[in-house]
Amino acid sequence: MSAPTPPPGSVVHSPVVLRDGQWWLVSGAGAILATDPVFTSALDGFATALAAADQAVAGLRTRQSGSCAAEAGGRR
Repeated sequence: MSAPTPPPGSVVHSPVVLRDGQWWLVSGAGAILATDPVFTSALDGFATALAAADQAVAGLRTRQSGSCAAEAGGRR
């Protein structure tokens, strides 16, 4: 079983959300639109890298659980 994935455009454990192609900084007091192109480009790159890392970890977990099941089946 894989871990739940965050909704597209969210960056886990951070106060940023991508909605309708725009990054928003969110807090309990409200939200503000991030408009600095350098900052939003960095957020795009970070979100892409985080998604790739999540997929790689999920792939490793899938392979590990598959190999554990094969080992357990071979020891009967």
